[in-house]
Amino acid sequence: MNVTVIGAGSWGTAAAIQLALGGHKVLLWARRAELARRIEAERVNEDYLPGVLLPEDLTTTSSLEHAAEKADAMVLATPSKAVRATCELLKSSYRAGTPLLLLSKGIENSSGLFLLDVMDEILASRHHQAVLSGPNHAEEIARSMFSATVVAAEEPEVARLFQELFASEHFRVYTTDDTSGVQICGAAKNIIAIATGIAAGSGYGDNTAAMLMTRGLAEISRLVAARGGTSQTCMGLAGMGDLIVTCTSRHSRNRSFGEALAAGDTLASYEARTHMVVEGALASQSVVLLAHRSHVELPICEMVRRAVWEGLTLDEMIPLLMMRPAKPEFY
Repeated sequence: MNVTVIGAGSWGTAAAIQLALGGHKVLLWARRAELARRIEAERVNEDYLPGVLLPEDLTTTSSLEHAAEKADAMVLATPSKAVRATCELLKSSYRAGTPLLLLSKGIENSSGLFLLDVMDEILASRHHQAVLSGPNHAEEIARSMFSATVVAAEEPEVARLFQELFASEHFRVYTTDDTSGVQICGAAKNIIAIATGIAAGSGYGDNTAAMLMTRGLAEISRLVAARGGTSQTCMGLAGMGDLIVTCTSRHSRNRSFGEALAAGDTLASYEARTHMVVEGALASQSVVLLAHRSHVELPICEMVRRAVWEGLTLDEMIPLLMMRPAKPEFY
């Protein structure tokens, strides 16, 4: 198939490599024309995925019209905060009915909408769209290390299409119809990873990390249930799987940002230094807002939001978390 990948960051490039290695002709769209030209000439994306050679069946462009023109399927891999703007740019070129897969993880800050709903609002793509999520660090996917993921879509045939497109001997793909659960897990796990990074950067150990991950998963599960998702999703690749890797991996920008935050760094300086978007920082606002609207309590996510956006210190955070009223573990 002819597959277009919109977004030439680390994950978009890794997804394009995975698709090209599967025998598909892949066109990778980069917002910056200079980046598209450099990737095409050097056959490597040194800005976002250094050292990984691109397959022959992967080409690049900075023209959205060209990117959408002959696509049998499209993959959207921009940062979550750019999904709306990218869909607006794509609107005039998108051919109705073209299957569209979202790799971005988050809930839109300004509207509180799931990103799939943002896509549908602009492109009228509801019956042709899906979202992919799981423990999938781009650095490892691009190097064909064994991984697995889940594709969620309301229409089973759309989920199966992208399952077949991405599946390989080193990348196992499962399907589900729980689009809301997968999207909440994808957004919220980044917040818990920041909390884990703050704890690690402050000198706390494995017990603390395990506590934050376990209780973080409980928070995610409550919100998923409140929004009509299933508990199985939280125990699967999009939930527990992605939570583990994002909270523990050296590749995790959310965890490393938490460590930097504990050392006195700021979000602006961290993103400027790393050239990476910290998805969990924005998610801490949108997920907490969604939780308030859903009457769900997310104490860890709330503390991270206050730490990132209000300057709450760890010394202030600890009693707010640890001295909350005693209660059963499951309620």
